[in-house]
Amino acid sequence: MTSKERVERAFAHQEPDRVPIDYLANPAIDQRMKDHFGLAGADDLGLRDALQVDFLGVEPHYTGPDLHQPVADRTIDMWGIHRIWIEHDSGGYWDYCDFPLQEASLEEIEAWPFPSADDFDYGRVAAECAAESDRYIMLGHPGFGDIINTTSMLRGMETVLMDLAAGEPETLRLIERRIDIQLETMRRALDAAKGGIDLIWIGEDLGTQQSPLVSKQLFRNYIRPQLERFVHLANTYDLPTMVHSCGSSSWAYPDFIEMGVRVVDTLQPEAVDMAPAYLKETYGHNLSFHGCISTAGPVAAGTRDETIASVEEVLAVMMPDGGYALSPTHMLQDNSPTENVLAVYETALEKGRY
Repeated sequence: MTSKERVERAFAHQEPDRVPIDYLANPAIDQRMKDHFGLAGADDLGLRDALQVDFLGVEPHYTGPDLHQPVADRTIDMWGIHRIWIEHDSGGYWDYCDFPLQEASLEEIEAWPFPSADDFDYGRVAAECAAESDRYIMLGHPGFGDIINTTSMLRGMETVLMDLAAGEPETLRLIERRIDIQLETMRRALDAAKGGIDLIWIGEDLGTQQSPLVSKQLFRNYIRPQLERFVHLANTYDLPTMVHSCGSSSWAYPDFIEMGVRVVDTLQPEAVDMAPAYLKETYGHNLSFHGCISTAGPVAAGTRDETIASVEEVLAVMMPDGGYALSPTHMLQDNSPTENVLAVYETALEKGRY
């Protein structure tokens, strides 16, 4: 089977030739993987070929003007989100900081520079889809459609959660402005790709490790309506939608099913009500799954043998009758030994055959 055929069959709850495979990684472990295979640092497709990855994510890239003034020791993106480099024992990462709209009034939020849908490269999306037509191509990423995380990068987590609870117009307007732009860029990318997209990928983290992050009523008041706009867009193009959600988030899956979501992503097995067996038994008839290989589990903290055993256990539970694609629960972290990451993909190829 081609990658596209393999994933389509799995997401239709049928058994393909082998389990579909995806790959997500932070830059440091990604470079170590490329070094292992003798690949150049920019050879992302070469690494996907080496690991026999079936998926490819695409998105329209911003080509417009710089909208925000630079700040020392910070990166600032097109939305005005500030990041600062944080070192740790195994590398580092860009963390969110400053929260420039934390105290902003409604008038200041209306005036805050945001990108225009005119300032994105849709031709690049079309070219990537045409060049990789045998892969299963996903438009978007977990930052599309998400309310809490990205809004918090501008306004601060505490402010956003309190504003959502109170229905404050400043945060609601900030959410609406960004989602409107994302929807339009996604619509234009779908048109440009001319049928080359296979799935729309959106996200919203809804759980801590122990419990829901927000109430069901808050989710239904403010988060579900925005996510549904993307599902409706996907339906217009006869495409499935996949929703990413970290933490204990299966409480929202009945709503996802009602909305028409077809695939759920992340599936952190250590979180409450997220064990693979529970998910497969409870929701496996209505949803397909993408994830389950914990980036905080054996792949990061165990031995190679423990990693293999963990992957085999997930496959044994999730593979029967299709409906599953193997993927890390999040980006593979810098503290993951290279041999453990290789073990994940070698085990998937060896033990993931139907």
